[in-house]
Amino acid sequence: MHKPITQIVIVGGGTAGWITAGLLAAEHNVDKGVLAHSPKLNITLIESPDVATIGVGEGTWPSMRSTLSKIGIDENQFIRCCDASFKQGSRFIDWRNDPSKDADSKTPTQSNSYLHPFSLPHGHQELDLCPFWLPHADQVSFAEAVSSQAVLTQLGLAPKTIASAQYHFQNNYGYHLNAGKFSQMLSEHCTQKLGVSHIRDHVSHIINHDNGDIAKVITAAHGEIHGQLFIDCTGTKSLLLGEHLQVPFLSQKSVLFNDSALAVQVPYEQADSPIASCTHSTAQQNGWIWDIGLPTRKGVGYVYSSSHTNDADAEQSLLTYLGLDSATADKLTPRKLSFNPGYRAKCWQNNCIAIGMAAGFIEPLEASALALIEWTAATLAQQLPSNRLVMDTIAARVNQRYQLHWQQIIDFLKLHYVISQREVDRYWRDHRDKQSIPDSLQAQLELWRYQVPNQHDISYKEALFPAASFQYVLYGMGFNTQLPSHVKPSMQQQAQQLFNDNQQRTQVLSKSLLSNRDLLAKVVQYGFAKL
Repeated sequence: MHKPITQIVIVGGGTAGWITAGLLAAEHNVDKGVLAHSPKLNITLIESPDVATIGVGEGTWPSMRSTLSKIGIDENQFIRCCDASFKQGSRFIDWRNDPSKDADSKTPTQSNSYLHPFSLPHGHQELDLCPFWLPHADQVSFAEAVSSQAVLTQLGLAPKTIASAQYHFQNNYGYHLNAGKFSQMLSEHCTQKLGVSHIRDHVSHIINHDNGDIAKVITAAHGEIHGQLFIDCTGTKSLLLGEHLQVPFLSQKSVLFNDSALAVQVPYEQADSPIASCTHSTAQQNGWIWDIGLPTRKGVGYVYSSSHTNDADAEQSLLTYLGLDSATADKLTPRKLSFNPGYRAKCWQNNCIAIGMAAGFIEPLEASALALIEWTAATLAQQLPSNRLVMDTIAARVNQRYQLHWQQIIDFLKLHYVISQREVDRYWRDHRDKQSIPDSLQAQLELWRYQVPNQHDISYKEALFPAASFQYVLYGMGFNTQLPSHVKPSMQQQAQQLFNDNQQRTQVLSKSLLSNRDLLAKVVQYGFAKL
C-alpha cells in the first residue's frame, strides 16, 4: 500500500492512449525537455494490432495547444505531419429554424447561421457585454458584436500570422486534423522522445489481486504485463473498467438521440480551394452534418438518430449535402459508425482509470470528447497518487469532477436542440419534449428568460464550458431574454467603448490576416518561430 507507484500500463492506443502516455511521461519523466536517466514512471502502452483507430475525431479545442506544448511537440511539425488546419470555433447552419426559400433575403441578424467562437467576448474580464448587447439584438448578432471571429471565419481567414510564435495567436484557436496521422505522430514521439514502451499485442485475460485491484494483464505473445495503475483506453469496448470491473454504463439515449454516423473523406474541387477556419455543423431532418476542412481534403459526416431515420435515407441526405455528381458519389463509400450515447458511472475504480470512449461518449457535437480526454489525462498526470494508500481519495475527487463534467456536457449539447425552432421534422420536435430535457437544463432555461447566463450559473470551478459558450449558443439561436430594468450610464459607456474596440480590431485583423490555406502554406515552407 505504501510502495511508490512506478509501473503504469495503458491498454489501448489511439488519441486517448497516446495523449495519456505523453502527458504522464512529460510530467514525471522529463526535465526541461530532456528524458531523465532514471525515469520515475515505467509506462507501457499495449495496443492491439487488429483494432483500427476510429479516426473521425478531427476537431480539437484550443486546449490542444497547451497539451501539445506540454508533451514537447513542435507546432510546425504537428501541422506538417497531421495534415492540420486552424479551427476558430463552430458555425451552426440551419439549427435555428427550418430552412426557407427566402433565406437569402434575410438580414444578418435573421440569418439561420451563427458562430460559437473560441475567443471569449472582448473585454470579458472587465465587463459582461451580453446585457448591453440585448437592446441591439435586431441590429447585430451577439458573436459579431463581441468577437472578431464571427467576421474573420466568414472571410476564411486564419487566427494568426506567420510572425506569431508557436502556439501564440491573434485569435484563440484549436485544430482540424487527420486523426490517424495524429495518433501515429503521438506514438512516434512518445516512444522515441519520452521513453514510453509500446507493445503490439492482444490482451486475452485480466487477473486481479484479492482486493479487486488489477494485478496484471495476459497478452497473446508477450505473456504477463504487471502494473500498479492500469489505464483503460480500449474505446467503447471498455475492456477493463466496463467489462472486467463492471462499472455501470449510464445511457443518455433518452436525452440525446443520436447513435449513428456516416463518415466520408471528400476531395476539394481545386487544389487551392479555401479551407474553412471553423467547423461547419449543418442541421438535417434527423441529425446534423459536420464539415471539416483539412489542407488536402474535407472530412464530412452525418450524425443521426436510428430511431428517426434509417441508414439508406441518412446516406442519401449526406450525398445530397455534398452535392456531388453521380460519378463522383459512386466513388465514395461512407463509413458507418454506431455508438450508444452515455458514460460510465465513474471513470476510476480500484487501480483502473478509463480515458476517452472507454469512459463514455455522447456525440461529436462541439468536440467535447477529445477535450474530456485532455482533461482526464492532464488531471491524472498532475494528481498521480504517490502510492496505493492514497489512490482511493484521489479517485473519489476525480470521479466527482468527472460526473460534473458529464452533466455539463449533456446540458450544453442538449441546449443546441432544445432552443431550436425547427418544426417540420419529428426529430427536432422530440428534442423539445420536456421528458427528454434534464431538470437542470430546464431550470437554467427558465432563469435565462430573465437574466443572461453568467459565471454564477456554473456550480464548480474549471468547467469545460464557460458562461460565454452558453451566451453564444443561446443568442445565436435567437433566444429571448427580458431586458435588464436598469443599467448604470457609466457601465453603458464602458460597454460601448468595448463594442467599438472590437469593431476596430475586426477591421484591422480582416486586412492583416492571411487566408487559412495561405498561412498553412507558409507554415509548411517557413514555420512559426519557436518559443
